[in-house]
Amino acid sequence: MMIMFDPITLQALLTCFGLDPLDWHCVGFGTGLINTTWVLKDRNGTIKYILQKVNRQVFKQPEDIAHNLRVVGDHLAKRHPDYLFVRPVPALDGEAFVRSEEGEYYRLFPFIGGSRTLDVVHKPEQAFEAARSFARFSHLLADLDPALLRDTLPHFHDLSRRYRAFEEALDNAPAILKAGAVAEIGTLKSHAGYVSDLEALKRSPDFPLRVMHHDTKISNILFDRQDKALCVIDLDTVMPGYFISDVGDMMRTYLSPASEEAQDLDSVHVRPEYFRAIVAGYLSGMEGGLTPLERGQFLFAGRFMIYMQALRFLTDFLEGDVYYGARYPGHNLLRAKNQIRLLESFNAAEGVFRGMLEALLPVGA
Repeated sequence: MMIMFDPITLQALLTCFGLDPLDWHCVGFGTGLINTTWVLKDRNGTIKYILQKVNRQVFKQPEDIAHNLRVVGDHLAKRHPDYLFVRPVPALDGEAFVRSEEGEYYRLFPFIGGSRTLDVVHKPEQAFEAARSFARFSHLLADLDPALLRDTLPHFHDLSRRYRAFEEALDNAPAILKAGAVAEIGTLKSHAGYVSDLEALKRSPDFPLRVMHHDTKISNILFDRQDKALCVIDLDTVMPGYFISDVGDMMRTYLSPASEEAQDLDSVHVRPEYFRAIVAGYLSGMEGGLTPLERGQFLFAGRFMIYMQALRFLTDFLEGDVYYGARYPGHNLLRAKNQIRLLESFNAAEGVFRGMLEALLPVGA
């Protein structure tokens, strides 16, 4: 849905960024579901800037986003000045955001000419490039103390907290909703051991907190026209985390030819060649930077993230679709079934995946 600007609001915003409103044409852009995005075209019709309104329902403290981008951007500029990091264009007052009279937060980014984004992964080479790019981002920030960053989405990938929310939803859900999801509830309960597995990993010093992206869908990579990754974008979720968050999110969103919205569950399955591409790309980008314990968790990364998303969808269904919303009755139950099917396919392919991992991670590597 394209959201149009009130002309007075747009003029005021552009003026705050030092732009003459008469020189620019604003057009809705992108398919993102969280923030609202437009492009600014100059008098020749050339895109020069990305204008974005931050979703305050999701990001309660936009100042934390600005803080993190400033810390990360300064670090990369100092240590890795050749790295392409898309920083916000400061307003005339030097701030990263312009706040409207209605309390909305807007920001401006330069548009990277010759770049494009993908909504779907069409071939393993794209998965490899994306994985390598996300890994390189974290690798270049390995010497930045994660404690310097703020949690822009507290507990975002906290599996223990997600499971507790699931249990609370079960306790409080109407009987009719629980009756319609008996099989799914049982399946997710049967995999509850993933929660304790992750807690055990987090207690190990060989499983460090890192600066992670946390939202590694393919549309958050800028590609050139030859499908080579240029850089990562959409950095609002950059915060302290574990490498399995980024790897797992890529597996969840790249492995199946069908999205989480697919209603035909037979279309939901893993493609082993994409698993190999993700692992190979991530290892390439990390340049040996993973610990031995981390290198052994690629399978768990996929299980963890697919399982957590299934939990979130089913929890929302049991709570009455209050978080994701629903376009039709049972939408979030269907989404949960979709992710459960993906988890089953992932686990069924474990033998194939292990063979790939043995080839990519030889003993002693």
